[in-house]
Amino acid sequence: MKQSPVLRQMGLILGLAALYYLAAKIGLHFALVNKSVTAVWPPAGIALAAFVLLGYRVWPAILAAAFLANLTTTGAVLSSVGIAVGNTLEGLLGAYLVNRFARGGRVFDRVRDIFLFTALAALVSTTVSATIGCASLVLGGSLAWADAGPVWLTWWLGDAVGDIVIAPPLILWTGVKPTIRWSRRQVIEAIGLAFLTIVVAFVVFGGVFPSRHYPLTALVWPLLIWTALRFGPRESATVILIISAIAILQTLHSFGPFARPSASESLTLLQMWTGVTAVTGLVLAAVVAAQRDVEGTWRELAVTDPLTGLANHRQLVQALEAEIKRSRRTAQPLAVVLLDLDGLKQINDRHGHLAGSLAIRRVAEALLGSCRATDTAARFGGDEFALVLPETGEAAAWHVARGVVDRLATDAEKPNISISVGVAVYPGNGETVESLLNAADVALYETKERRKTKPSGLAT
Repeated sequence: MKQSPVLRQMGLILGLAALYYLAAKIGLHFALVNKSVTAVWPPAGIALAAFVLLGYRVWPAILAAAFLANLTTTGAVLSSVGIAVGNTLEGLLGAYLVNRFARGGRVFDRVRDIFLFTALAALVSTTVSATIGCASLVLGGSLAWADAGPVWLTWWLGDAVGDIVIAPPLILWTGVKPTIRWSRRQVIEAIGLAFLTIVVAFVVFGGVFPSRHYPLTALVWPLLIWTALRFGPRESATVILIISAIAILQTLHSFGPFARPSASESLTLLQMWTGVTAVTGLVLAAVVAAQRDVEGTWRELAVTDPLTGLANHRQLVQALEAEIKRSRRTAQPLAVVLLDLDGLKQINDRHGHLAGSLAIRRVAEALLGSCRATDTAARFGGDEFALVLPETGEAAAWHVARGVVDRLATDAEKPNISISVGVAVYPGNGETVESLLNAADVALYETKERRKTKPSGLAT
C-alpha cells in the first residue's frame, strides 16, 4: 500500500522534532551560565541541515521541539516561546543564506562555499537566536541585563559551533552524494581510522598527559590530513564530530588542554578551538577532493576524444594491445573495425563546421549503440573511427559494422551521412597492433574502391 504524501510529511515532521528535542536536551545538560544557555548546542546544526536538505516547510518541527525542550527544562512559557522562535528563525536564515550564496546541499564541495557557510550560516545567522533568546530571558526575568553580554557570547558560540560541527556530516552523508562505494581495503582502513581517532582524542583530551598541554592538540592534524587524502569531506566531517564529542566530555571532567577551574570557561575555550579546527579540516578535505577531481579529469582527457567522448588513439592502442595479449592466452579471435566518415570536407564546406562536428558525433553515437560494454569504440582521427571487438570473428565483425551503417541510414538528422568500413581479425590478418590496423586500413580502402561502383549499401 502506497503511503500518502500527507502521512510521509507528518512522519518527517515528527521524526525531525524528536531528533531535535533529544539533541536539545543533551545540549541543555551542559548549560552552565543559565538553564537555557549552553556552549554545546547540536540542535543548531540539525536545524540548519534540515532546512537545507528538506526545505523550509519543516519549520513547525523545529519550533515545537525547541519550545518543548526549553519548557521542560525551565518551566517558563513566554521565554520558551521566544527562544523557540529565535532558534527557528536562525535555522531558516542560515539555510536561506547557504542556498542563496553557497550552493545549498553542495556547500562543502568548494573552499569558497565553505568560507561562505562559516561566515553567513555559522557566524551571522546564529546572532539571531542569541539575540532573541537573551532578550526573552531578560524580559522573562531569568537574566539580568548586566549578565546579558557573557550569556549572549556563550549562546552565539554554542550555536555557531553546532552549525560547523553537526551540519556538515548530516548534509554530506544524507545530501546529494550519499552513496558509499568503498573497496574491502577502504572499509578496513576506515575502521582503523575510526579506532585511531578515538585513541588520539582520548590521548589529547583524556588526561593521559598534564592538563593545559596545548601542543597535544596538534596530534589531531595527522588524522585530518589522512582522512582528507584517503577519503573525502564526508569522512573528514565525521572525524571532527568524533573528536568534538570526546573533547567535550573529557574537558567537563577536568581533563585535557582546555580544562580550567571554571567549567564554563573550559567549554568556551574548547568550542573556539573546535570551530577553527573543524573549518580548517573541511577546507583541507575540499581542496584535496577538488585536486582529485582535476587529476581525474586530466586522466580522462588523456585517453578520451573531447568531441565525442570516445577513446582516443592512445587508448585505442592500449586497448588493442591488451586484447591481443588476452587472445593469445585464450585462443579466441579478435576483430578490429575501421570506419571512415565519407565526405566530411564537403559537409564542412557546404553546411559549416558545426554541422561537420555534429556529423562526427552522430557516428560516435551509432558506434556506441552498436557495440557491447566489453568493446572499445575510438576516434583516432578527424573522420576516422575504430572498434575493438574481443572474442569476435570476421562474420560477426561485419554484422556489427552493418548495424552501424543501418543506424546512420535511419538517422533523421540532416545532412545524410555514410561511412566506409574495413575489418581485420587476429591472428589471421596480423598479430600486432600495427599489422591489424594496417590490414583493417587496407580493407577500408578496398571498400571505398568498391563503393565507387556500388554507391549504396555496405560493400564486403
